[in-house]
Amino acid sequence: MWYLCVFFHRVLDYRKPEVESLAYLFGVNDALEWKLPKHHHPDSPFHFVNLPSEDIARSIANRSILVKGMYEVWREGSSYEELEEAIRSYPEDQLLPYLSSDTTFKITVDSFGKVFSFQEQNDRIKGLSYIPFKGRVNLKNPDHKFWLIETDDYGVNNGLPPVAERRIFFGREIGAADRKLIPTYHNGCRSGFLANQALVEPGKLVYDPFVGTGSILVAAAHFGTMTMVADIDIRVVRDGRGPDTNVWSNFKQADNNLPPWRPGLKEVFDAIICDPPYGVRASGRKSGGRKLLKGVLDPYTVPDDKRVGHIPSTAPYCLSECVHDLLDLAGRILVMGGRLVYFYPVLREDSTRNPFPEHLCFKLVASSEQILSSRYSRVLLTMVKIGLYTEEIAETARRNHLEFRENHLKWLEDGNLHSFL
Repeated sequence: MWYLCVFFHRVLDYRKPEVESLAYLFGVNDALEWKLPKHHHPDSPFHFVNLPSEDIARSIANRSILVKGMYEVWREGSSYEELEEAIRSYPEDQLLPYLSSDTTFKITVDSFGKVFSFQEQNDRIKGLSYIPFKGRVNLKNPDHKFWLIETDDYGVNNGLPPVAERRIFFGREIGAADRKLIPTYHNGCRSGFLANQALVEPGKLVYDPFVGTGSILVAAAHFGTMTMVADIDIRVVRDGRGPDTNVWSNFKQADNNLPPWRPGLKEVFDAIICDPPYGVRASGRKSGGRKLLKGVLDPYTVPDDKRVGHIPSTAPYCLSECVHDLLDLAGRILVMGGRLVYFYPVLREDSTRNPFPEHLCFKLVASSEQILSSRYSRVLLTMVKIGLYTEEIAETARRNHLEFRENHLKWLEDGNLHSFL
């Protein structure tokens, strides 16, 4: 059945991938069908999506970060006269269950591209008197919620996607996002979206090798998953960006190059979610230090009395090496069908020179771009593990990494975008 999916007007490239990931999480294995309302731009927050059932539509809307609501559209029109004529032709047997005297209801007036005064909202609700509601109005906890949504026929100069003709929708709310979740955690919108891309749910185990202040996995924990984290710098974990933005304040609840477990650990994680360092806020570092990595110093063990607060020696960690290690790690420890979700920087001037990392264990299922400046952007890559990790695959990945590193842009190789910008 077709439902009107109304998005919040932000991170436009992330909207459909999140709905598609959640549809898969709730049991939809086939690709989703999408279509735009009449005269709407592809960037419009209004899209129709075909879903198997109302329960799935409700589950997606209630879980999503970027979906404002899912609606069963009773009718639509370019004017209120056209809308009335269309609603009057709606099959009566489909209306009656929601209009009976033993139910309560609420009508909300919403818009995109304009703002209605309280009086204008009331006038529009009174204009729906031709719909034979027999139940009582309940504004706090109604049985059924109805929405009258209007888009203006604005042009292209107000910063919004252009609409050539006004469109008015009337329908029943199927589900809506929990807007209390966004301000609950630092970076709530981004973190919640990443958790949805990773298909997190109760009973799953998720890992972040670049935890920082922990905002990504806090969102994952909110949805019931168990989390494990690591970071090379205890100061970031401990202090973050102040007393209100660190891993402790986020949870209230150590290095990708050297994972904090024994080498024999195999496929136990359901997802890896991370934001690798690529040189904007911090350049990449790995454990060891230059002297240790060059063999000048032998490996050593930190004495027990000095482990608390110990800050290990580190060395530069270029982005291509970091991503290679991340893919190798994911191939080793993710279960079959597990997801690797991470950000990756690209140069906007020549996207053909920005190849995405590849690995024989993984298939790329979604890529969503977020523009950061006129020069570069970052792409959220969602990869699914489709093959078992073997030493042969590891060797092939190592050779591919060397070729990838040799042919890549210098600013990626250095792992520092500031030198390029």
